[in-house]
Amino acid sequence: MNEGILLVLSAPSGCGKTTILRQVMAELPGLAFSVSHTTRQPRPGEISGRDYHFVSMEQFKAIRDRQPSGFLEWAEVHGNRYGTSRQEVESRLAAGEDVILDIDVQGAEQVRRNAQPVTVFIAPPSLEELERRLRGRGTESEESVRRRLANAAKEMQAAPAYTYLIINDQLDQAVLELKSVIIAERCRRRGRA
Repeated sequence: MNEGILLVLSAPSGCGKTTILRQVMAELPGLAFSVSHTTRQPRPGEISGRDYHFVSMEQFKAIRDRQPSGFLEWAEVHGNRYGTSRQEVESRLAAGEDVILDIDVQGAEQVRRNAQPVTVFIAPPSLEELERRLRGRGTESEESVRRRLANAAKEMQAAPAYTYLIINDQLDQAVLELKSVIIAERCRRRGRA
């Protein structure tokens, strides 16, 4: 049995990454989503264990400090902490599942140091469009929108370090491109088996 592919997916907040990922996972079999741990509060409709493992700061620190490290990667983003369970990812990969990590650029850099993932960066067509999308959510304060836009500008500078770049201008096209990346990587892996 071949080990699964580790896919890292990153994007600035509001780029549509979650929407793209949900569609791809519904249409393409054999993908496992790694549910991250976070200290942030759930947004309306989010469910612990499905969207994130919502934990306290104390719980997060306890997992982080396990030896060997309880997290494959972790980072502080927008004042909250996020981390990926090393044990969950490694066991799924060993079982031959293709695992997708939905993480920020800081986390992606940590994973690149510790593994050989396939990395995909999703970008908005422009910062103006990103601002429109963030404001359209209706869940962000003015301060939060400004902070997320500033962070997005910094995060987009990391895009050249990724294996693939997808511009989410049209949702259907972005979904097709991510599916194509996964299919191509599966074919490449098959060629090395």
